[in-house]
Amino acid sequence: MQGQDLPRLDDPASLSDALLAWYDRMARRMPWRVPPAARLAGERPNPYRVWLSEVMLQQTTVAAVKGHYETFTGRWPRVEDLAAADDAEVMAAWAGLGYYARARNLLKCARAVASDHDGDFPDTEAGLLTLPGIGPYTAAAIAAIVFDRQATVLDGNVERVMARLHAVEAPLPGSKESLRAHAAAMTPGTRPGDHAQAVMDLGATICTPRNPACGICPLAAACVARARGVADDLPRKTPKAAKPIRRGTAYLAVRADGAVLLETRAAKGLLGGMLGLPGTAWSEVPPPPAPPFAAEWRDSGGEVSHTFTHFHLRLRVETAAAPADAPGRFYGSAEDPASALPTVMRKALALGRAAHEGVNGGKPGRE
Repeated sequence: MQGQDLPRLDDPASLSDALLAWYDRMARRMPWRVPPAARLAGERPNPYRVWLSEVMLQQTTVAAVKGHYETFTGRWPRVEDLAAADDAEVMAAWAGLGYYARARNLLKCARAVASDHDGDFPDTEAGLLTLPGIGPYTAAAIAAIVFDRQATVLDGNVERVMARLHAVEAPLPGSKESLRAHAAAMTPGTRPGDHAQAVMDLGATICTPRNPACGICPLAAACVARARGVADDLPRKTPKAAKPIRRGTAYLAVRADGAVLLETRAAKGLLGGMLGLPGTAWSEVPPPPAPPFAAEWRDSGGEVSHTFTHFHLRLRVETAAAPADAPGRFYGSAEDPASALPTVMRKALALGRAAHEGVNGGKPGRE
């Protein structure tokens, strides 16, 4: 790159030009993305697929999302198909992605688009924000990536790039609006969708949280944090309070044929609408027992550990052989119940099964 072409911090257009030139060569290939060459040739992104990917990617990695994304688009290729889907099937397909309120909002949004917008997503940030489950980040991402609106997309990758590029020392989340202003100043009127994806790719592949590859960064010449030698230290974050620990008990009832008792959790709250083992409430003080029916319940001898956004969970598992006439819905091995369970319940099922089979000499259960 010639000296006069080096990106400069006081020239946002030069920053965007350098970034887009890099993106044209180095864009990551993703199943929901239209590559830059195809986009320049006139191919448009599918709004449904971009929306689905953005919802899935919240608080989750690209690697974790790809398989689920392919499952969803294979079973429900259009937003109208998803809108017509059975809630339980969608929640089961979501299992493993976590943050299950997103799955409930996914259905609400799909149904709103299908019924109120004739299957077409609104093409502006303001219009997108009227849909259930779509917040400022997702609205900006869809408006930019799908409709080429000059929207400011601000996720964790973009925040990191802006904090380092401008050497913003103030910690997050207090510095978020400052970082947003820097990102907005750099967002071009042409190719804003490719620009948004370019900044996110830069943060994901080069301007990484640890050991950023500054030597091959297209914005290195303009980066203040690199010049000061503090890139590794930014962005700063306000220390988080320690998460409390909650405790509970899950109950695994196994019939002689190996079928296990599961229940659908209440629609609201953590893991709402998902299948799970019956159990107690989760609280910081160990809750009282709440087995689904009277039986010879045995402690599994271990516990499941799982971390949610606001607390750590320690879940004991008790097991019992269930009589043939035990109440509730039992799921046999042919139904593969584990695949429909959220991660914490898969852990509890695995622990409980191992303990129960150990008590019963390797057999699933006895009446």
